Amino acid sequence: MKHQFTDIESLLDEKMEGKTVKIRGWVYRKRTAGGMNFLIVRDATDVIQVAVKKDKVAEKDFASADKALIESAVEVEGIVKKDARAINGFEMQAVSFHVIHSANAFPVAKDNSPEFLLDIRHLWVRSREISAIMKVKSTMLEAVREHFKQEGYFETTPPIIVSGAVEGGSTLFEMNYFGKKAYLSQSAQLYLEALIFSLEKVYSITPSFRAEKSRTLRHLAEYWHVEAEAAYAELEDMLILEEGLISNMCQKAATDRAKELKFLGRDPAEMKKIEPPFDRIKYDEAVELVQVKNPAFKWGDDLGTEDERILTQERTLPVFVTHYPKHIKAFYMKEDPKNPKLVRCNDCLAPEGYGEIVGGSQREENVDKLIDRLKEEGADVAAYEWYLDLRRYGSVPHSGFGLGLERIVRWVCKLEHIRDTIPFPRVMNRSYP
Repeated sequence: MKHQFTDIESLLDEKMEGKTVKIRGWVYRKRTAGGMNFLIVRDATDVIQVAVKKDKVAEKDFASADKALIESAVEVEGIVKKDARAINGFEMQAVSFHVIHSANAFPVAKDNSPEFLLDIRHLWVRSREISAIMKVKSTMLEAVREHFKQEGYFETTPPIIVSGAVEGGSTLFEMNYFGKKAYLSQSAQLYLEALIFSLEKVYSITPSFRAEKSRTLRHLAEYWHVEAEAAYAELEDMLILEEGLISNMCQKAATDRAKELKFLGRDPAEMKKIEPPFDRIKYDEAVELVQVKNPAFKWGDDLGTEDERILTQERTLPVFVTHYPKHIKAFYMKEDPKNPKLVRCNDCLAPEGYGEIVGGSQREENVDKLIDRLKEEGADVAAYEWYLDLRRYGSVPHSGFGLGLERIVRWVCKLEHIRDTIPFPRVMNRSYP
């Protein structure tokens, strides 16, 4: 039973010195010296060095420790001692050592290529790096739910098998749905919009799929999407909600996962400083800033990865870019009454060059304007009849946004590539394992 064993993390405390405890976990590293085996044992909480001396344990226990390979599952009873030479500054001096399962020779080595590690991702997820990232990610998800509950939002469960596009047909994964054409969802937005007419403020945490043939450091074909919609909300209301959510996610990670962030190379104090308000700049201003370093960029172009880096690499807080040209944004975004060439939308860009983490807008509530936009884009209007009905029966001003969970985790954990933010990444050339 679990209560017979002590989590390794709780042993890393001066109050535990001299106490005899039992742990169970997996052999993470191993070395031998004379009549001793030094094994680094890990569990879900941390790692500790275990010293197995020939004259301190039964002969069969020493033989087991001698033969145990990396990733063997073990149970150890021992005395906790401080030792500045040991990893984490503590050591267990074993009095018994039992191998639950003796592992085969582990294929992961120091200099494995990224592609090889992706091939054996089912084993690489055991690494301390991936474990730390997953703990940070889990804590940030807790913050998401806490924040939305505090703001009076209901969590909902929209479908991921859909009949139409949200962000453009070119990035849809098509599927045969009982003889009919259907798609994997790009976004829960349209379904969340339907729910605001009864629940008013809703959100979801769902997988989304984008068939983008992209090999960048920040694109996944399958990712987790935090999305929200609210009745009677305008663009500024969403900006306030977004920056509050992002701040709470960063604050909770810094408070609850400081150890993991430090391990990953991120100073938790930097995340503690992520507090509202974030700067707001309009697209027109962003164009001018980008053109200083990229003269080829012109008004009407969408911001690419390098352009976003120009805008954010010197910043320590996220920044909102608002009021983009209508022709580069989705059909459902509301025109700016002051300038019909623009839409009332925003992208939130993470600092330090990490780029877009949130996209949102005020939604168009006028059914005729929606139909015109769909026709302009060459969409099948009939496929959106159910969505257009939302504007025929009690339409109200409303707004929403979508946050890419893996993108914000990448920034917070200071990672080079987004593939390390998800246990089993799906990119254009990989669906295994």
